[in-house]
Amino acid sequence: MDLILCHQTADFDALGAAVGLSCLKKSSHIVLTGGSHPTVKKFLALFQEEFSLREMRTISPEAINSLTIVDTQKKDRLGKASQWFNQEQLKSIEVYDHHAGVDCDIPATLLVNEPLGALTTLITEMLEQEQIKLNPSQATVMALGIHVDTGSLTFATSTPRDAKALAWLMEQGANLNLICQYVTPAFSNQQQQLLSKALDSTTFDEVGGYQIALLLLPTEHFVEGLSGIAESLMEITYADALFLVNQYENHHTIIGRSHIVQTNLNLLFSPLGGGGHAQAASVNLLNQQNSQVEEILNQLKQGLIDQLPPLILAKDIMSSPVRTVRPQTTIEQAQHILLRYGHSGLCVVDENNQLVGVISRRNLDLASHHGFTHSPVKGYMLCQPKTISPQSTLAEIENLMIRYDIGRFPVVENQKLVGIVSRKDLIAQVLAKQQKQQKKAEVLLVSCLLKDLQKQISPNIWSFLLDAASIASQKGWNLYLVGGGVRDLILSSPNSQLDLQDIDLVVDGMVQGQSIGAALELATLLEVKYPTLRKSVYGTFQATSLTWDNDSQFGSFYVDIATSRTEFYLYPAANPEVEVSSIREDLYRRDFTINALALQLNQPKAGELLDFFAGLEDISHRLVRVLHANSFIEDPTRIFRAVRFAVKLNFKIEAQTKIYIQYAIESGVYRDLRKSKQAIPSLTTRLKEEFKLSLEAPYWAKVVKMLGDLNALTCISENLNLDSKLWWNLRYSSRLLKVLDLQKTLPHWLIRLEILLGSIADEAEKIFSANSLVLPKDSINRMENMNKTVLLVQDRLAFLNAPSAIYQFLNRFKFVELLILLPQVSKSNRRKIWIYLINYSKRKSLLSGEDLKELGYRPGPRFKKILEQVFLAALDDQIHSKNEAIQLVKEKFAID
Repeated sequence: MDLILCHQTADFDALGAAVGLSCLKKSSHIVLTGGSHPTVKKFLALFQEEFSLREMRTISPEAINSLTIVDTQKKDRLGKASQWFNQEQLKSIEVYDHHAGVDCDIPATLLVNEPLGALTTLITEMLEQEQIKLNPSQATVMALGIHVDTGSLTFATSTPRDAKALAWLMEQGANLNLICQYVTPAFSNQQQQLLSKALDSTTFDEVGGYQIALLLLPTEHFVEGLSGIAESLMEITYADALFLVNQYENHHTIIGRSHIVQTNLNLLFSPLGGGGHAQAASVNLLNQQNSQVEEILNQLKQGLIDQLPPLILAKDIMSSPVRTVRPQTTIEQAQHILLRYGHSGLCVVDENNQLVGVISRRNLDLASHHGFTHSPVKGYMLCQPKTISPQSTLAEIENLMIRYDIGRFPVVENQKLVGIVSRKDLIAQVLAKQQKQQKKAEVLLVSCLLKDLQKQISPNIWSFLLDAASIASQKGWNLYLVGGGVRDLILSSPNSQLDLQDIDLVVDGMVQGQSIGAALELATLLEVKYPTLRKSVYGTFQATSLTWDNDSQFGSFYVDIATSRTEFYLYPAANPEVEVSSIREDLYRRDFTINALALQLNQPKAGELLDFFAGLEDISHRLVRVLHANSFIEDPTRIFRAVRFAVKLNFKIEAQTKIYIQYAIESGVYRDLRKSKQAIPSLTTRLKEEFKLSLEAPYWAKVVKMLGDLNALTCISENLNLDSKLWWNLRYSSRLLKVLDLQKTLPHWLIRLEILLGSIADEAEKIFSANSLVLPKDSINRMENMNKTVLLVQDRLAFLNAPSAIYQFLNRFKFVELLILLPQVSKSNRRKIWIYLINYSKRKSLLSGEDLKELGYRPGPRFKKILEQVFLAALDDQIHSKNEAIQLVKEKFAID
């Protein structure tokens, strides 16, 4: 794996240079080592899929072949990524920079540093020399890098080479409108003060769905850079157009800016003696009265309004007609409609065609499973869904989608359902792309998945999958790659390396008229071909795991092969009962739509992607959506899994899914289960194992915070509440762990869990929770003694102020004990414990036993007492040097 590293808080120059190098180094990936500037982040929110970006947490350091660092020569600007320099397998470390007078502390095998206005200029020259063609997105981000770092060629560090590089990037298709949108000018103190004043004084008029900003900005004299202030106001306020009037002495300057397509400010300003171009123009007016200037401003505003394009409304982009059912339609009838038309849900309308709810496929199937096929859908539908009207504008729809995080809105007119507008429809309009083109792109994506899989995994694993597919075809089975592997393949860049440590396969087929043994037979035949693998069989349906441990060909690799099946939960949180079923039902039983995908590996439909539940759409919209309403009641571990996926993948939990989570928690089903102890052993064990995956991950804090916000920690204990005090102490304790346990000799995930459990005030509940989670004996002992320990520390430590006294008292406790009781003690006592952990406990004595021997003291029991006195005196600042320590010993202890 070849990586290009941008420094922390990456700016456009770092990103532009990295993108350019990724065009030179075709197989490389760009890594942002620690966030980015706000404008860069905003840019990447739309265009990140255009570039070969990888998140740090997805990188396996041992897989890195080479590193290329851009726009810095300092390790500390690379954060944790600087640890990768120590990897033994690294073949090269290249550094490219343009800052003069900097000492490079990176162990570079190649250092290129030229004094240019922007590093992107140097990379642009390399691309031009190699005659590499860029696409518009690549050219645009590189041009932004040069513009930002040279102040659009106005900074003193700008060079002719920067200008030539910009010209070449324009020839490559750099988008000037986007450049204008994202370039941030550097302001002087005076300009910054004016910008602050402008933000307070700007007024807005909404016309035709567009925001037109108006601003009168008087100054004592001429001020340079007002155009930059105008552009910043546009960006900060999200205005679509702006008229800024600057008045000084007998002068008036009107500056106009517009981001509205089809408007032309030059046509409006030219008759006044001004000019510019379509999106930016200005005019200077001399000796004009304020009333005259106001009239001119109104003329300009009206002229802009006359140029505004017609609004795009919901009726222009909605899908219609909509498949519907009546509230009295039976569950069975609705299921037939879904089966016939392949929908994943239905809108429910009354006899007047008024929308009364929506119902999903999963809710229908659950009702059918419980014997309610003749019941009406009104008992299972989601009532009062959010709706829009045919006259709703794009801006209104976008605001609603952001506010409620809803992916589609029924369109209702006169209380009747007339269509549906989805997020996909909106994006198609915002990006000026036709829906047909998007559909074509999706088809191309699906058809290329198998080829992408071959390119992104090792040849040995690909060969193994081909052998498995060949055996399945010979047996007349269908073999699928399912779940997370398919999801990660879709999310990855086509030229990236897919880091699959385990693969899930599902066999859909029969063995002698029964499908129960298909997985086992496939695994057995593969075992013959691959004798180094280790096979394990588990479960009623003989699901099979194949494992290689540090194999010369496969390394450490795991394959799970299962027969397609479905599952049912007899009661909440029970272990599921499993039945043989089809691949469709096998995907249906999974937790989230993004994991309910299957890629067929064998002929005749090799490469076909099965997506029955809109998982591909949710991946494109970065949403974690549960498959059915009762999912979290059936298995609360899915709440923890939903949060983990959302944080790990940088997705959002879909709004309705959040509602289902909240309903499951508020229903009290977990509380009742704990009281009855029904299914508690299996439930809590699964909860612990799922929670452990998050607590030992680098993103653990975000997971815990989201679980706390959802009140989901009550699944572990009904009295566990992530209040601000516990949240702060949990993070602080983890920082202490990071500092004080560099070698990670302690189980950090377990300590974090103990800190959470330790905050439970009720002692019986605390101990019960620790036991139900089957924590280690030491952990349970700490929980049992926690209240006594807290009381002891509270009572004794409060009266201790001298460092020596604090040290002597706290030194009796283990490090883990002190970390866990932190949230339970007073603020003043916490501070004493923190100082003890990071300071007192790390201090070294000013004298050693050898020093005492040299002074003439004979070794013996006195040594410990003498050294302890020296240590405690140093803690209390009574002595500060070795000489003072020696003097203290001589005064207090006679030489025997």
